[in-house]
Amino acid sequence: MGPTLRAARALVLLAGFYLLGLVLLAALAAADWAAAVHTPGAFALKVFLVSAVLALPIVRGMFMLRTPPQEDVPGVRVDESREPRLWQTVRDVAQQVGTRAPDEIVLTGDVNAAVSEDSRLLGLVGGTRRLRIGLPLMTGLSESGLRAVLAHEMGHYGNADTRLAAVSERGRVHVLRTVAHFEERADAKVSKERARQEKKAASAVAKGRKAKEVDTTGTGITYRAMARLYTAYGKFYLRATLSGSRRAEFAADVAAARIAGRDATSSALREIPVIDAAHDFYLNCYATLGVDAGLLPPPGEFLGGFRHLLAARHEELDELRGELPTEPVSPYDSHPPIAERVARIEALPDDGRASDPVRPSLSLLADADRSFAAVEETVLTPAALGLRRLDWPELVHAAMSVQTERSAQRFGALALGTAGGEDTSPHGTDGGGGTPGHGADAHGTPGHGADARPGADADADRTSRPEAAPEGDGAGAGTLGALLDAIDAGALWRIAERLPRSAEAAAAHGRAAREFARPQLRAGLSQLVSAEYLRQGRARWQLSWAESAALELPYGHVDELPAALEAAVADRPDTGPLRALLEPVAAPETSVPAQAPAPGPTA
Repeated sequence: MGPTLRAARALVLLAGFYLLGLVLLAALAAADWAAAVHTPGAFALKVFLVSAVLALPIVRGMFMLRTPPQEDVPGVRVDESREPRLWQTVRDVAQQVGTRAPDEIVLTGDVNAAVSEDSRLLGLVGGTRRLRIGLPLMTGLSESGLRAVLAHEMGHYGNADTRLAAVSERGRVHVLRTVAHFEERADAKVSKERARQEKKAASAVAKGRKAKEVDTTGTGITYRAMARLYTAYGKFYLRATLSGSRRAEFAADVAAARIAGRDATSSALREIPVIDAAHDFYLNCYATLGVDAGLLPPPGEFLGGFRHLLAARHEELDELRGELPTEPVSPYDSHPPIAERVARIEALPDDGRASDPVRPSLSLLADADRSFAAVEETVLTPAALGLRRLDWPELVHAAMSVQTERSAQRFGALALGTAGGEDTSPHGTDGGGGTPGHGADAHGTPGHGADARPGADADADRTSRPEAAPEGDGAGAGTLGALLDAIDAGALWRIAERLPRSAEAAAAHGRAAREFARPQLRAGLSQLVSAEYLRQGRARWQLSWAESAALELPYGHVDELPAALEAAVADRPDTGPLRALLEPVAAPETSVPAQAPAPGPTA
């Protein structure tokens, strides 16, 4: 379907919204006329009032012509003097596509590339063209892959997709706005009716009578009926316009294959989901690792550190590249599934241009580190920008020490019966390594990756309360000593009864109950011991971009600690070996790295 036909279809769909409004207004006017002619005056007046109330949202939806402005994506606008190679590449690709190059290029902090155009008169007149390129996307793509992405975006310009989007967007906004007006009025009427009935019920109770149950069934039904009509048209409108959006994506893919080559385009499409999954993993488990301790990586490394992860985890990422994501298909999707797009591109004839993944696309930037730092300033919230900055090794040690201490304190409080009722069980104490894109969680890499997206409101709350590391406060040391004393006093299995248990464990008795409790006791005790090593300065968390953080223990303790923990939770507990290991030494010992049990996830 060419631009002319697509424009005509978009205008017809938009006109359908106004036609629906006129039909409904005509129906209300007909009801008013019939009431005036065939009913008593009092009843006709009620009909007039209802018609006027129902007509108001319809008229508002029809005549509120201005669409809300699009949300401004945080980023840094770069001109040609600052990024000459990037601008030249974009202009070359636009010329090959046969379209006008964008007027602005904005570097952003997400895994995405997008184009927009400030068109006027429902897309009949073009305007300022804007290209947004995410630095994380450039971090993961080769230069040939980025050219394929740019050719895809320029294809949207060439096919007039950005100009026609103004018409489709206006129709969507009007339909949604009108539905919202009706729903708001219905909710307001229900609230008013509920308040009236509650007041009446309270009055009845005060007089000693039985109050009727509040029932708002049927209240606001006329508003909701009108909303359902517009919702039905909205679904039809979305199906029609979004099917066109999916066809536009296929057309842009073909343009990319023609300009950048079939293999480069297919490779870029395969790479984007991998980069997206890896970047989510990086943000959760590395970039925001120290937020709860009031820490962030050095300036520019919040985004730029993604390079280290991609370089270190190439084997895991290769596994992700071998499997395209399977996505449920919906008629309301704006983009086709990646697997279908890749299949269509790879079905094209071989053009003899192999993909060249050697040169990274970041080489197109004059100074990648400066760009990362500049974009970071726009992506992070003011609260996050005020956090203390540490180099990666120090950040990992400080943040993991905070999490180790907190986890140990929670287990200790629970074991000694002083917990405040929260779930403090030492889940996941094996510290297993995570894999980006495969449900990696708290134990994927150093840290316990809470969902902390830069710039989100939740992050503003989270980063507005930086906390100092609780190392050296002595509370954990006292807890460990008290716990070991309780074990020596024969209270180990009474302590086990305070820990969360499954139904099967709770029903067990004797040796079976001890076997259920033993792993949990051992894991919790390991948390307290790790915190004590850190408090004494005899252990250190070591950064690893390829796997989980490793707790470096004193020489020889890696071999002796497991046996000491087993002895402390044996049927006849013996805390002597554990106390001997924790005895402070006068001189520093030579250390070797070891994968010690990591603390459980924060509550």
